[in-house]
Amino acid sequence: MIDESEVPCFAERYGWFNPSDRCYWQAFDPQPPPDSYKWQLAIGLPAGWQPGQGALYNRTCLAKGAELMGGTAYSATPPPGQGGGAVVDPAQLAQQVVEAMRLTGANIGIAPKPGSTSLVGLPVWLWNVPSDTTWGPKTGTASAGGVTVTATAHVERIVWTTGDGATVTCTTPGKAYQPSYGTAAPECGHTYGRAGQFAIGATSKWVVDWTSTTGASGRIATDRTAATAVAIAEAQALNTH
Repeated sequence: MIDESEVPCFAERYGWFNPSDRCYWQAFDPQPPPDSYKWQLAIGLPAGWQPGQGALYNRTCLAKGAELMGGTAYSATPPPGQGGGAVVDPAQLAQQVVEAMRLTGANIGIAPKPGSTSLVGLPVWLWNVPSDTTWGPKTGTASAGGVTVTATAHVERIVWTTGDGATVTCTTPGKAYQPSYGTAAPECGHTYGRAGQFAIGATSKWVVDWTSTTGASGRIATDRTAATAVAIAEAQALNTH
């Protein structure tokens, strides 16, 4: 029986050696696209194969001793036996891309500014200072086992909780307040009907669309949160000071 230790130069060039079939296995990197003729030539390609199922490997087999015979074949299944490794799941690889993106919640802008006070009946402006990690688009890639995944993330909407029982959903980052706007209605904001100190939460609804070199694709939804606060007073209460 020939094992990998007897022909280390072959292992470096041709991949993992499987003693049971006397073949070296090495995943294509990147994997051929789903319409590649290589899939049609694959040894062991299952009936009804669909894009995203399995992966293709170069398979180089030994004849007598360390002599290579038969050239290269293709297989749509992972190498047999322990050590061959599992076929990479593109969906799991996409999750890794999302983690590496370091997406965040909103970079909150608010008027009145934190530490100041607004009045009952006046609009409070809310917005997100956009960047690739607070609003998108943000793109990332990852590769493993001959599979490459590319993903692009963006915020679909922000759901604001205003601390008085209301919620406000905004599909844009919102517009930053300028003094020249006066009491104009904000693109994204809320008007309080009573005085108090209110905690404001912002939940960014990110969606991440991904594709892979196997032909598989999908969408991942993930939330990121941020928070601020606002003080609201009655107009007559301010007039007494």
